[in-house]
Amino acid sequence: MATNLSSGSPAGNPLPSCPDMRVAIVEAQWNGDITSALTAGALEVFRREGIDERNVEVFRVPGAVELTFAASQLIESGLFDAVIVFGCVIRGGTPHFDYVCQSVTQGITHLNAECDIPVIFGVLTVDCHQDAVDRAGGSLGNKGTEAAEAAIIMHDFSTGLKDR
Repeated sequence: MATNLSSGSPAGNPLPSCPDMRVAIVEAQWNGDITSALTAGALEVFRREGIDERNVEVFRVPGAVELTFAASQLIESGLFDAVIVFGCVIRGGTPHFDYVCQSVTQGITHLNAECDIPVIFGVLTVDCHQDAVDRAGGSLGNKGTEAAEAAIIMHDFSTGLKDR
């Protein structure tokens, strides 16, 4: 999703109402100051939109590569209508950044193509820590907020298809 510094959906339209939506958030602990801020942004959207806090669960994994496995297990549980993954990968002096980014991107893309519920990609891939801070509640907004809004919109989309 493109950066949106205001609240509400990306186009400024009201978000669909889905108070009974069940959401799993998977938060990587690597760069935890950033990922916890993303989670906080998402939780605020769900509160604002009237989604029962008992319907939103946060799970923590060591790093970004583990996000795909956790999301897969949560999908298989059948307990959730959407899964959001939050991670933060900061470029360093080795190719490790490229491998981690490729792994998590391909993994989440595969889940979205093969599974029945949306998996929202909330992984920041940045050049430096300040870039992450700017996107986790700083000068460029909070990508966690945008991920929660995307989860609501995509849940409404998939529910609408099932109701046809």
